[in-house]
Amino acid sequence: MSTDNPIPKRLKEARKKMKISQKNWGLVSVWNLVQRVARMNQYEKGVHTPDVRTLKLLAKELGVPLNYFFCEDDSTAEIATAIFKIIRRARNQVIEFINSLQERDK
Repeated sequence: MSTDNPIPKRLKEARKKMKISQKNWGLVSVWNLVQRVARMNQYEKGVHTPDVRTLKLLAKELGVPLNYFFCEDDSTAEIATAIFKIIRRARNQVIEFINSLQERDK
């Protein structure tokens, strides 16, 4: 597995957080069972990288934002997921707060 590609790690983490084994992944997925289990294993091992369309489907099924898969560290992935799960008004408040922090650091 390539260490510079965060996608395999994030896929595995998201699947485990949903408490889904690779074997049971076929029961919850919209994909063909055989294809999906084999591909997910290859994605998690870094043998293959899913295209963006596939990542969008996986993100929806796993309840994470698309950008979660590209986060290079765990705290950024956690922040991306937390922001994804809050309502739009609260997201705007988070943006305002982050902007205020940036202004303070200037």
